[in-house]
Amino acid sequence: MSASDSNNGKSMKDAVKHFFEALGIDQKMHEASVLARWEEYMGSAVAKRTEKKYIKNRVLHIELNSSVMRDELMHQKSEIVKKINAVAGVSIIDEVFLR
Repeated sequence: MSASDSNNGKSMKDAVKHFFEALGIDQKMHEASVLARWEEYMGSAVAKRTEKKYIKNRVLHIELNSSVMRDELMHQKSEIVKKINAVAGVSIIDEVFLR
């Protein structure tokens, strides 16, 4: 392969990214990444009280074992949406549902 061939081609990262987008997998990968880093951006207090978390139909569902924490987070729903979308680098959720 000549130098001009490698300069005209896509990087492996771009090729994989476009492949995942074409298959519709990129959204699920962003969701999984966000959920895996939950404690990192929500803090240990929230993470310790989180029983379940998942994203379905662009809604983040959070099940907490603390009614006090649930009430606190109810007032921060829009900030949670902004934070998660910023961490993901793309808009992956529109709403937060707490229980």
